Amino acid sequence: MTQDNSGIRWGVVGTGGIARSFMRGLRAVPSARVTAVGSRTGARAEEFGQEWDIPNRHASYEALAADPDVDAVYVATPHPWHYPNTLLMLGAGKHVLVEKPMAMNALQVSEMVAAAQAGDRFLMEAMWSRYLPASRLARELVADGAIGELCSVSAEFGINVPYDPDHRLFNADLGGGALLDLGVYPLALASQYLGELTVVGATRQLSPDRMVDTQTTVLVRGENGVSATLGCASRTVLPNRAVLAGTAGWIEIPSFWAATELVLHRRGAGPERFHRPFQANGYEYEIEEVSRCLAAGERQSPDMTWAESQRLAGVMDQVRDAGGLVYSPANVKAVPLG
Repeated sequence: MTQDNSGIRWGVVGTGGIARSFMRGLRAVPSARVTAVGSRTGARAEEFGQEWDIPNRHASYEALAADPDVDAVYVATPHPWHYPNTLLMLGAGKHVLVEKPMAMNALQVSEMVAAAQAGDRFLMEAMWSRYLPASRLARELVADGAIGELCSVSAEFGINVPYDPDHRLFNADLGGGALLDLGVYPLALASQYLGELTVVGATRQLSPDRMVDTQTTVLVRGENGVSATLGCASRTVLPNRAVLAGTAGWIEIPSFWAATELVLHRRGAGPERFHRPFQANGYEYEIEEVSRCLAAGERQSPDMTWAESQRLAGVMDQVRDAGGLVYSPANVKAVPLG
């Protein structure tokens, strides 16, 4: 499989809101274009294809996987389908960018990585926040000693969605729960600065049917000895910021998962504000990273490695298992492709 002179030829798996966000970001990337979309129904594929002027519109994921005009795919289906959809696409020789969380548990992530290795294909969890200019600037400031030695991290992501047992955030069959959908962001931020994480403790609130978490708070310790307090919620509005605190100051990142600014507070000085607006909607930066990796012959991004995705999935397994919220690997694997 080779890309043509127009850049990476993308296929989109799924036609929901996140797929539309991906499309808006991709249009700002000259080295990428979408040639195909796949859905579980022909009507949805046709509607999405017309909306975004996509030439190849497939009524099944299998048909998209077999499309010779596709180099890489973006998996934008609900969480439980990430695993089977990714294996299908890797098996067909496609490179894969899969929406976060990468899968329902660490076992699935390991099998997805093994498939990428066996097929010599690119695979990346779409942790778009890592590639944002403001996020990169924060890492540079910490590395340069702007806040001295890093001592602690805190991050939280909470929204109030009206409870509906059929909504994807509250439906266990759709991989619901605040941790998987929202908590992956603060966990990913912490692991970026702390390395491998050990869960020290966790508390949670459950949905009325007690099937998924609606609020989870986690205390983790990194391999560097630094601790982080992390929170997520689907029924509670939280301040939604990250703070990186050190011996000589701290960095505050509002809306850290979609950051366009940060504030540096140095000891003995006034706050310094940095603005890094998106070129489009922020998704363009992870798409550019996929293009860069493929052009360089790399099979994983150094900023979101396979090992990192496996570690994150393992931490979420630990947190969920502590409260009995276990998505059985056997049950998850039984989810049909169609």
